[in-house]
Amino acid sequence: MEEIKNMVDVLKNYINGEWVESSSTQLQEVINPATLELLAKVPRTTKAEVEVAIKAAKDAFWEWRCTPPAVRASYMFEFRNIMVEHFEEISQTVVKEHGKTLDEARGDVKRGIEAIEFSTNVTTHMMGEMEEDVAKGIDEAFVREPLGVCAGLSPYNFPAMIPLWFLPNAIACGNTFILKPASSVPLTAKAIVEACEEAGIPQGVVNLIYGGREATDALLFSKDVKAVSFVGSSEVASSVYTKAAQNNKRASCQGQAKNFIVIMPDANLNATVSALITSACGCAGQRCLAGEIFVAVGDVYDELKKRYIEGVKNLKMGYGLDADAQMGPLSNKGMYDQVMNYIEIGLKEGATLALDGRNKKPEKYPNGYFVGPTVFENVKPSMRIFKEEIFGPVVCLMKAKTLDEAIALANTSQFGNAGAIFTGSGKSAREFTYKIEAGNVGINIGVPAPVFFFPFSGWKDSMYGDLHAQASDIINFYTQSKTIITRWL
Repeated sequence: MEEIKNMVDVLKNYINGEWVESSSTQLQEVINPATLELLAKVPRTTKAEVEVAIKAAKDAFWEWRCTPPAVRASYMFEFRNIMVEHFEEISQTVVKEHGKTLDEARGDVKRGIEAIEFSTNVTTHMMGEMEEDVAKGIDEAFVREPLGVCAGLSPYNFPAMIPLWFLPNAIACGNTFILKPASSVPLTAKAIVEACEEAGIPQGVVNLIYGGREATDALLFSKDVKAVSFVGSSEVASSVYTKAAQNNKRASCQGQAKNFIVIMPDANLNATVSALITSACGCAGQRCLAGEIFVAVGDVYDELKKRYIEGVKNLKMGYGLDADAQMGPLSNKGMYDQVMNYIEIGLKEGATLALDGRNKKPEKYPNGYFVGPTVFENVKPSMRIFKEEIFGPVVCLMKAKTLDEAIALANTSQFGNAGAIFTGSGKSAREFTYKIEAGNVGINIGVPAPVFFFPFSGWKDSMYGDLHAQASDIINFYTQSKTIITRWL
């Protein structure tokens, strides 16, 4: 793979097995958010160029669809091995273009590799069912078949994991695929597609394009694209889902979150605070499972507040490749401005800052997009900082008299991605699990991220569609059933 240090030119699309220059003159800079180093420039691919990629994927589909699942699985094994071989290199790429610490980047890549490993079992995943004698002399069966050309629109916050939720499982099921990553993190996607190329995956099966709305709409409005997977803001998720439905294609669109974590008086505070710090400040708060609102039940509030603030004050902020860095910057200037704006909004709405992270900058990187851990108190449900996802290391501390009150508070949210409770009581844990309106639930777990063989189950406005990423849902999403009814005379 090409070394990132040499990649300061305009990135090329990957279409039909070739790296192709875009004709677009609109370029976006790819910036290291800690050092502000220019890493590359990425084109805003034109509609005509996207249509070439779609045609390449469509032309490659039938031969790939006819390739036995066991052979497709063998490509996935090779793809997985190449990703493992380049694990450290790709992890460092994630750090450079996204801003995660190296350990966080390794977790991002590792979770992506787990998705590839799931895809290697496609021979079992694609099995159908058969029943003899549904009526006298008549047998009935169903088989799973691929859809055709599929597309994945991946976000900036997990440059490795989320594209790999989609790509390997789509192609293992016999589809061809077009990946369009977020323009601020294109280098990880490039490395993933280079691994596909090195694995010998046939031309046209995997394609990579960069770009913005024009490229996205070209995919959504094409009659030849049969399914679209998306992760990003709920506003865009809703738009993608609507456009896909209007154009008779499948869509699985995951949106935003506002995750509540309930802390009971019987929680082990040492372990709880450690988990809360990781939940709110890991990846600088830029993950859809991050805790944003901590609800302290009963008399635990003051001690929780004291310990949490003491813990986050000691976090070492810095560039993710520095050995002592515990928390990196926000991924890009747009997100930096958004988080800073939300802090101002919270103050104007009447919330108070128990900890202000706005002026906390590492000495070595004074110009990076760093925001320190921030804690709001006196937050009311009417406030925007209560209702809207901030997507940074900003938390709201709130009080509840009872567990039922805390659950009711959490369930007012329009989002339902995740919820968690910290308690030593099985009764409290069961009640929370039973009543909380969220798809991913943690019990003494601050980041309830399911492994790949369980579904990533967002609810409410955190999800548009009925089939989630991961597990059997993703196999169902990338295949269609054909029922065969047989009588021999």
